[in-house]
Amino acid sequence: MMQVRHRARVVALAMVMLVGAGGCASDPQADPGGTGGGLAPVGSAEQVTGAGAASLPDQLTGSDKKPRPTAKSQPKTEAVADPARTTKTPKPSKGRRAPTPTKANLTRCQQGEHQREVETYLARLGGFGTLTVDGRQTDADCAAIKKFQQRYDIRPAEGRAGPLTLDVAKRLATTDVKRCSAGSGTTFCVDLTRQTTWVMRDGKVVAKPTVTRTGMAGYATPAGTYKVNLRNLKEWSNPYEVWLPYWQRFNGGIGFHETTTYLHNAGIGSHGCVNLLHADAVRWWELGKVGSRVVLVGRRPGT
Repeated sequence: MMQVRHRARVVALAMVMLVGAGGCASDPQADPGGTGGGLAPVGSAEQVTGAGAASLPDQLTGSDKKPRPTAKSQPKTEAVADPARTTKTPKPSKGRRAPTPTKANLTRCQQGEHQREVETYLARLGGFGTLTVDGRQTDADCAAIKKFQQRYDIRPAEGRAGPLTLDVAKRLATTDVKRCSAGSGTTFCVDLTRQTTWVMRDGKVVAKPTVTRTGMAGYATPAGTYKVNLRNLKEWSNPYEVWLPYWQRFNGGIGFHETTTYLHNAGIGSHGCVNLLHADAVRWWELGKVGSRVVLVGRRPGT
């Protein structure tokens, strides 16, 4: 008899401990704000799901004996088609023509706020593919803009006509190569105002205008006419302790070289040198030699 009573007490104690394990969590109704730093309500962080849930006690699963809705019992909702991802053309009804796809739904590229202006300048520059100047993004427009961005290291190169893309396109398209008084031989030309540079030989352009970045405030690159007097594939800068690839010096410690930072960071600049993208630095090196003429016109804004 004593053993039976003892077993009953053990069972009762186990039940108290089992029920107490779920009671440690705070009651969501007791915390109107839903926060307060207490324990999270039972089931808010983890829920018992799957086939194993049916074999667990109701106290742990939170079951109130009522059947839970399953995926089959949920009302079906119609998926809304994304026009940008729709590839099938709706079948025309009798007597009507199928709708003609418009430029607006031919591309998945995002349209920038300067779409029309960028299209205009890229069409003027040429060489980046076929595009239509109408202010609406298409696959052809996106491909042309992306090619332009990749050429001039505009990041990210995603085909969107944003402010930086507009700025670079405008500077290049409005550069007047005739401002550079190039004579015979090779002449490196720099428009400090537009921050562009190009190369002429015997009065003809042999390297079209590209982007550059010259001296920042306090280190303005001076306009004037100079000559390349030193060349080195990899020059070490003593005062600034940095390598200057494809170095072509033309005025004191000022020269052409590949940029060591992101060229389009307009908040900074060189200490007077003419910074170039890698591809342009290589090309300028190939075209130049000691004695090549250098002509700089204008002045960088803000210097």
